[in-house]
Amino acid sequence: MTTAPAAGAPSRTALLSPAPTSAPAPATEAAPPVRRVPLAVAGAIGVALAGYVFAEHGAKPGVLLLLGIGLGFALFHSRFGFTSAWRQLVAVGNGTGLRAHTLLLGTTATLFALVIGTGSGLFGSVPAPSAGPLGVALLIGAFLFAIGMQLGGACASGTLFAVGSGQGTIVLTLFGFITGSTLAAWQFGLWNKLPALDPYVMSDHIGWFGSWAVTIAVLAGIWFIARAVQARRTPPPVGTPPSARGALRRTVRGSWPLAAGAVVLALLGAGVLLVSGGAWGVTSAFALWGSKVVGALGGSPETWAFWQQPDSAAQLSGPVLADKNSLTDIGIMVGAAVAAAAGGVWQLHRNIPARTALAAVIGGILMGVGARLAGGCNIGAYLAGIASGSLHGWIWAIVAILGTWAGLRLRPLFGLGNPKPTDSVC
Repeated sequence: MTTAPAAGAPSRTALLSPAPTSAPAPATEAAPPVRRVPLAVAGAIGVALAGYVFAEHGAKPGVLLLLGIGLGFALFHSRFGFTSAWRQLVAVGNGTGLRAHTLLLGTTATLFALVIGTGSGLFGSVPAPSAGPLGVALLIGAFLFAIGMQLGGACASGTLFAVGSGQGTIVLTLFGFITGSTLAAWQFGLWNKLPALDPYVMSDHIGWFGSWAVTIAVLAGIWFIARAVQARRTPPPVGTPPSARGALRRTVRGSWPLAAGAVVLALLGAGVLLVSGGAWGVTSAFALWGSKVVGALGGSPETWAFWQQPDSAAQLSGPVLADKNSLTDIGIMVGAAVAAAAGGVWQLHRNIPARTALAAVIGGILMGVGARLAGGCNIGAYLAGIASGSLHGWIWAIVAILGTWAGLRLRPLFGLGNPKPTDSVC
């Protein structure tokens, strides 16, 4: 808990001291009792799904589902956010979330360099970096995605763990997300030919050690800048979720420190890379789910140019529960449900205001379209791209900050508030 230094008091903005805030962080409330019925239902779904996937599709898809469950558990318990982190930074200068991002990105980059640089893989997988073209579609897509995050109330990973925890509004965001992803796949020809340069991956030019060193240096600079901004603006503190007491009980029923969440997410994300050969991703599954629905309703998504690409055609023709990103996405929702129920905070939200519901759907559509144009979301482009040493990940991040600024100005139109310097928490 930190506050702005009193007049005449020694400065507390030394680099190793906690970043100052305008007031102490609120006391942590005790976690409510375990929600036994939701916990039992979520646990049963997880066990049944895992058993089915291992039996029908083998060990590799089964392990990916388990990794997804772990990701959902860690995302919920650490409340690791991308949408809220950028909103807090842009609105009031609180860089707590962004500094956690640098830890996640740096740890993931280190693990990626070790895995991809040594060619290590499981189940015959050959790990490869995530990279995307540098062009107009990337700029438009990242900007739209960031606006959508602020209207929809969650990012790609945040949408999944919020749905798992019972947040009704985010179910609408997920519906919009799937709709937007499907529309973008259907209209692939409108944006696929936009001007673009080839992907740029630093390891192709300076090797994996050089790529890692540059990435870590830039992330360290961002950490210090975010801290300096916070020290200058002394924003409100970030809220503290309910938590159980004691290290062991907190692991299962509590609120994790952001740093712990960052490290666990990095380890699980590296596990996805080891098992599948590709980085953790989210949004390609949404296009798949929507297109499967279109096909079930009598449409012909297999004729769309998007699904006629070699890898995409195999994805569409295969079962959902054998698709990498679908497995981890479903796992995240199940893992988050288990975590929320264990923490006593699983609750199905009802009575959603009409303007909030509209913002959720619009935000989801913008994120779905934006993710397809940009070749990824806050996970597939931002996290995986930067960790892979790909320039498109850094461009996505810069444009997303600009899109966040625009999104904050649209939120009040839908009755959504933004953090203010006078708030008790942000």
